[in-house]
Amino acid sequence: MGEEEYLKQSSRLGNLDRPQVAILDFGSQYSHLIARRVRELHVYCELYSCQVDAAELAQHQLTAVILSGGPNSVYEEGAPHVSPETWKLIQDRRIPVLGICYGMQELAHVFGGRVEAGLKHEYGKAMVHRVEGCDSQLFADMPSEFQMWMSHGDKLHAVPDGFKAVGATANAEYVAIENLATRMWGLQFHPEVTHSPLGKTLLRNFVITIAGATPDWVMTDYAQEFIEEVRAKVGPDGHVLGAVSGGVDSTVAAVLMTRAIGDRFHAVLVDNGCLRKDEASAVLKRMREDCGVNLRCVDASDRFLDLLKGVTDPEKKRKIIGGTFIDVFQEEAAKIERESGPCQYLLQGTLYPDVIESISYKGPSATIKTHHNVGGLPASMNLKLIEPLRELFKDEVRELGMALGIDEASVWRHPFPGPGLAIRIIGEVTAERVKILQEADAIMIEELWRSGHYRAIGQAFVVLLPVKSVGVMGDGRTYENVAAVRCVETTDYMTADFYHLPYDVMGTMSSRIINEVRGINRLCYDISSKPPATIEWE
Repeated sequence: MGEEEYLKQSSRLGNLDRPQVAILDFGSQYSHLIARRVRELHVYCELYSCQVDAAELAQHQLTAVILSGGPNSVYEEGAPHVSPETWKLIQDRRIPVLGICYGMQELAHVFGGRVEAGLKHEYGKAMVHRVEGCDSQLFADMPSEFQMWMSHGDKLHAVPDGFKAVGATANAEYVAIENLATRMWGLQFHPEVTHSPLGKTLLRNFVITIAGATPDWVMTDYAQEFIEEVRAKVGPDGHVLGAVSGGVDSTVAAVLMTRAIGDRFHAVLVDNGCLRKDEASAVLKRMREDCGVNLRCVDASDRFLDLLKGVTDPEKKRKIIGGTFIDVFQEEAAKIERESGPCQYLLQGTLYPDVIESISYKGPSATIKTHHNVGGLPASMNLKLIEPLRELFKDEVRELGMALGIDEASVWRHPFPGPGLAIRIIGEVTAERVKILQEADAIMIEELWRSGHYRAIGQAFVVLLPVKSVGVMGDGRTYENVAAVRCVETTDYMTADFYHLPYDVMGTMSSRIINEVRGINRLCYDISSKPPATIEWE
């Protein structure tokens, strides 16, 4: 299925009448953070390309428009701009606009200001002070001087007619501007990043105080809205297929679909032989007994492991597992259709960051690693996608899971890659090496929960290396495998830093793994960040 066809099929069930803040993306690395901050205010928002068609925006109840930052210079040929039709829509409806960094420069450029390169670039923390005599609503409940994060080379040299400066720094006299008559505001800094401590206050002032958005974006309402809409879409006799891994995304999606249509949702768990220790049986028990999901498990472990024999290239591993998963899933889908009747829909656990990759001004990012997901199912299956989570970030999925009454341990599970332990075994994947890694992984997770660190970590796992080292056990020489523990802290998984696990926890973990897992005699701790490393090793 091509990207264009995927986007066409995967259009959400969404309610066009739901008020929203529209964020127009100019290619900033921080655009997704603007969306997260607005959602944290319990205000619904969506991210669009800055070149979105005005007719698309016109379908929605727009509470406000936020223009993101971007890497270009507004005065250069080929730089991205909002279309005249979109500007007309905004002005005709008197929609409040907030331009951030490039977004402010776009406001200035369009309405007659002057943007040029600054004498020096400005990156990092900067103190912003209010212009004397200006009492902007943007800065309500904020001190006269406050820290914000700068990241720009160009700056505003002259404000457009009707605008006035309300904030400045030592390097620039126009870092915050406003035009009350046209309801437009601009900021040269980034209130959305964590290095702007009062950024959330400023965004609240714009979104809620100025734009008048109602902070009513709550997960229980979202769940009920989805349930009602999917019942109408699928009908009283329709069936839905879905692949379930047991991770938080697929669990929440499966519970939502079950609440909507009951046993007419057919979930399939494919055991590829590279799951965590006792994972298949644990997921079956939890999903069936605790969540009431109609789930069947297919043990295809021998099939997968046979195909992985001799394979060491990580991309080849991913493609083998992804392709075989599709084959197995299609076989099971055919069985379900014979037993229960035609299925026209496929449940997929796409999250909003995946959607952002497709609608960003810059387009899909370069492939760092092939991602394994159900989105790769062939068009021959002729299924329409239903994606209940495609408007949500990971933290919102967890919030929704808690609202649905899913147990805490399931909601807070760390992400687990589709290829499973196969990409955490560097080199060839064998049943013996899988068993070794399963045991080490289980001990690592147990110790993180026992020591109270699991919830603070974004993702944690053990990697089995293609390296052996000499050791001493029971006065005898050993020559066994080396393993590495990887724990990272992150909020969006786009950047991450290694988690500073206390030495005593590392020590206990190391002692237990080396003593209890036959085949490992040395344990290392990965202290690299993302970037330059990725979170997974393969």
